[in-house]
Amino acid sequence: MKGSRGEANLALKCKLCGRENSVSILNDFLNVYQLEDSNEFKTIVVFDCRGVEPTDFSPRIGFTAEAVDSNTKFDNINLEENEWVDYDEESKSSVGIYDLKHQFIKL
Repeated sequence: MKGSRGEANLALKCKLCGRENSVSILNDFLNVYQLEDSNEFKTIVVFDCRGVEPTDFSPRIGFTAEAVDSNTKFDNINLEENEWVDYDEESKSSVGIYDLKHQFIKL
């Protein structure tokens, strides 16, 4: 970030006041969403937000999943439609992520 030794995953400058704002992912708080977490909200990432407050999440490409029955890994999953479906050749079954939802909790 300009004029700082700090780093951020996202830096934004306000067009009105010129203030720099930032969002950083706190790597110590990254978690995996697993089968036993199904249909429940679980904290999977924590952000350090300075001057901004996230209000929405738009998942894109780059997610990874592992099939429960066969441990087959699926890379570069596209969640732009809030769901993903594929076929696991090893277990001969359909796999997917359906009805993806999110929420932000302010601490």
